[in-house]
Amino acid sequence: MALSMMRRFGTFTVLLLTLFAPRVTAGLVWSASTGWQVEGGALSGLAGVDSVNALDLMNRARDAEEGGHNRRALGLYKDVYKDHTNSIYAPESLYRSAKIRLKRKQYYKAFEAYQTILSRYPSYDRFDEITGEQYRIAAALADGARNYIWGIIPGFKNRDRAILYFETVVYNAPYSDYAPLALMNVARAQQKQGNDAEAIDALDRMINNYPESLLAPDAYVRLAQVHASLVDGPYYDQASTKEAITYFEDFMILFPNDPGVGTAEDGLDTMKSMLAESKMRLGDYYFKKRNNYTGARVLYNEAITAYPDSAVAERAKAQLEKVETARAAAEAAGPKRRKFLGLF
Repeated sequence: MALSMMRRFGTFTVLLLTLFAPRVTAGLVWSASTGWQVEGGALSGLAGVDSVNALDLMNRARDAEEGGHNRRALGLYKDVYKDHTNSIYAPESLYRSAKIRLKRKQYYKAFEAYQTILSRYPSYDRFDEITGEQYRIAAALADGARNYIWGIIPGFKNRDRAILYFETVVYNAPYSDYAPLALMNVARAQQKQGNDAEAIDALDRMINNYPESLLAPDAYVRLAQVHASLVDGPYYDQASTKEAITYFEDFMILFPNDPGVGTAEDGLDTMKSMLAESKMRLGDYYFKKRNNYTGARVLYNEAITAYPDSAVAERAKAQLEKVETARAAAEAAGPKRRKFLGLF
């Protein structure tokens, strides 16, 4: 009886605030004894009976939620949002709905409810909290969490949805601490699915948009490693090898004291050796298959330039000596022999 009287008093107070108070910033506070109360003003956007009805729905919904009757609570919160969209209660009803959805592992609907708050009610005072919740939903899906249909039936894993949600976090809060984290996770998820170009794009946005982030060093190394993973061997195009070398070198210049320097040095050694070996193989082809001593000399020198202090460079120097010996022998053989060998 006492609780009912207090609730009725709270409803009467909201009605008075709605009719006579100035429209100032307001907040909602819940108490089991008094129900929802407006603090700081009455920015409800409703008047008279409409405001009382919205408050009544909110109180009934929260009572149902507290009693564990989640489906009933969701229905009542939905009524608040649909019928009283412009009221102070609307974003709170979406927020409470999202909380219930998360408990039921209905990740998609929870994320959508949060997104509706951010897009329709940008002044809602839980912006940072909601951004964090959206990030955590995306991370859970990226790690293989299953969305539950009706809160009962587990659905399929959906890492594409996780990527979309991470990108949404970046769009919603580009200056938050979650944005660079989200981009790193986009890269991880894309690479896991074999989408290397998309992973490279995410990492590139990360280092360009958030160069001061604590994650920037890791982004450089991972970007170099993704490029390195695209290298098919010394017989193929070395564009990815050169990109990997660039990012490994940039990392070592920008972050000389980072713990990842050892990893970068190993990666750089592998990629420079690969590039030099590619020049060596092509030089061998010109030397042994084409008897083109000029072309072979150029390529062996490029192998030395690519990685001067390496075993490949030593082999290239040895091959250069053989080239000069073969060239001298061809010169001594006379004009016809030189023409046959393509020397002029």
